[in-house]
Amino acid sequence: MNIAVNQDADIFSERLTDDGIFPNNENLPLLIYRRAIKFRGDDPATTVELMFHSNNWTSSWRNGIYSFHHYHSTAHEVLGVYGGNATVQLGGPSGITKEVGRGDVIAIPAGVAHKNLGSRGDFRCVGAYAHGQSWDMNFGKDGERPQADENIAQVQLPSADPVFGEQGPLMDCWNTHSDSGSG
Repeated sequence: MNIAVNQDADIFSERLTDDGIFPNNENLPLLIYRRAIKFRGDDPATTVELMFHSNNWTSSWRNGIYSFHHYHSTAHEVLGVYGGNATVQLGGPSGITKEVGRGDVIAIPAGVAHKNLGSRGDFRCVGAYAHGQSWDMNFGKDGERPQADENIAQVQLPSADPVFGEQGPLMDCWNTHSDSGSG
């Protein structure tokens, strides 16, 4: 299958800091790649999965984004939208709100909260995690921290950008922002 990547994708970057409930990630910015995927054929979900897997983002799944704030303290996550649109809140209730749609990719550093505020047009995405990382689920509840903070500090950087590979913008951006080679 020929995976078509839009080399001219617009890339949004935002560092989301600790809000007292959600740790977010002060070292690594969230990245949103607008219209990064050009779909060909009749199986867009497989296109996204193949792109992620070819760039060493594995343990993929297909669904949507949960309608409650959550984050992963043990893995970086990537979401590739292959159907519909959604309004997503990133960074917890005091974070940012972004519209995402078909062809967009969101690279979420460990610790960054995310939530679907509402979707349209049969919203669907493929999610995956940096190879070798096992995800957990956290909800901003009492007792999650400081263990979640310790976990986030230990998460290793991925080996490749989920869209563009070893030379992609995530590699440049996250390697520049990381102070010790870990998330």
